[in-house]
Amino acid sequence: MRHLGALLFLLGGLGALADVCEVPEVDSKLVERLGQRLLPWMNWLSLEHLNPSIYVGLRLSSLQAGAREAFYLHILKLNYQQRLLGLAVDDDSSNNQAKPSMGQLALYLMALRANCEFVGGRKGDRLVSQLKRFLEDEKRAIGSNHKGHPRTSYYQYGLGILALCVHQKRLHDSVVGKLLYAVKHDQHLQQDRLSVDTVAMAGLAFICLEQSNLNPNQRHRITQAISTVRQKILKAQTSEGHFGNVYSTPLALQLLMNSSMPGEKLGRACLKARAALLASMQDGAFKNVLIISQLLPVLNGKSYVDLISPDCEAPRVLLQPAVETPSQTQELISVMLKVPHALQPYRHRISVPAGSSLEDVLKKAQELTGFTYETRNSLSGPFLTSVMGKEAGEREFWQLLQAPNTPLLEGIADYTPKDGQTIELRLVS
Repeated sequence: MRHLGALLFLLGGLGALADVCEVPEVDSKLVERLGQRLLPWMNWLSLEHLNPSIYVGLRLSSLQAGAREAFYLHILKLNYQQRLLGLAVDDDSSNNQAKPSMGQLALYLMALRANCEFVGGRKGDRLVSQLKRFLEDEKRAIGSNHKGHPRTSYYQYGLGILALCVHQKRLHDSVVGKLLYAVKHDQHLQQDRLSVDTVAMAGLAFICLEQSNLNPNQRHRITQAISTVRQKILKAQTSEGHFGNVYSTPLALQLLMNSSMPGEKLGRACLKARAALLASMQDGAFKNVLIISQLLPVLNGKSYVDLISPDCEAPRVLLQPAVETPSQTQELISVMLKVPHALQPYRHRISVPAGSSLEDVLKKAQELTGFTYETRNSLSGPFLTSVMGKEAGEREFWQLLQAPNTPLLEGIADYTPKDGQTIELRLVS
């Protein structure tokens, strides 16, 4: 008995020395409902709707889409290789504009790795070279004195490094160094607030680099940066339990699940975040496919770092399409839409059916009141590029706010306005 007590004491001491982030299982029905939201997107096979993150999220989850999943990867390969490798017969300007971005290419490479494929051969080498060129261009845009900015974002920069890392492709130390500097000197800040998903993505890239030892000359800086990212994310936890906000929490948890630290702070923070996520799932907060694709691996105890050595034989539950229940209500709500700083200031009250998205409000306003807007598709859904004839310039965007000054956390396709709300569209830097 004395020996057993000594053993328990020793194990307890070891546990205190290496606190880890664990997310206990949640109700399988809630997880299944999340997965079912991805299924309709797997039927939209045009390039503008193809989203490699859906495939990555499913492969790292406890769910599968059966034959549809394999067919989706097949279509991803056809479209991405054709566009990126210039195999299209008609190479006009419209095709050039349709080429995937750096972030899309990175996620496509991660989708291949999620299927236990390494890029190889002539076509694979060209894809890797294309992503490396993207990162070199971004490095030059940042500049040798770090005074510039990436043409895209540090989020995509970190994603690109991560995608190459899981394929064991080495980048020059100077490319990795730009991201290390950005994390250390807070160049990922957006409007004086920490961008949790940006630092989390950078941290995942650093963890992959550390585990793969692809940049041994930077190893000490990488280890320091991982610790910095972890501390920044823990400090960003809200009283409700989210890291930053509800939608940045899944990626933050992916990072923390690959961490350990002395004491009990990490474990407590992750349990609190799990409770907050569970409440948000029960409230139906997760509608955006990119965020769902980041959350599903967390609920299966996985992260993007697992793509270094994915388990492609792990059993997964087959998803069945959700049974749609027709809405019985025709209740209308009223939403005030205003654009005070446009070339032609706009303010009108718009009536739409309850449950409509903000995008539905914009469409109705365009139909009835002369409101004009343009959007561009992204992996996160459509985002505004022009409102009332005013285009967002370089490093500008149309911000969505609940008046007077509360930024919306969702995009136009996901946010559901409430009756009587005033929504403002504001052009910001």
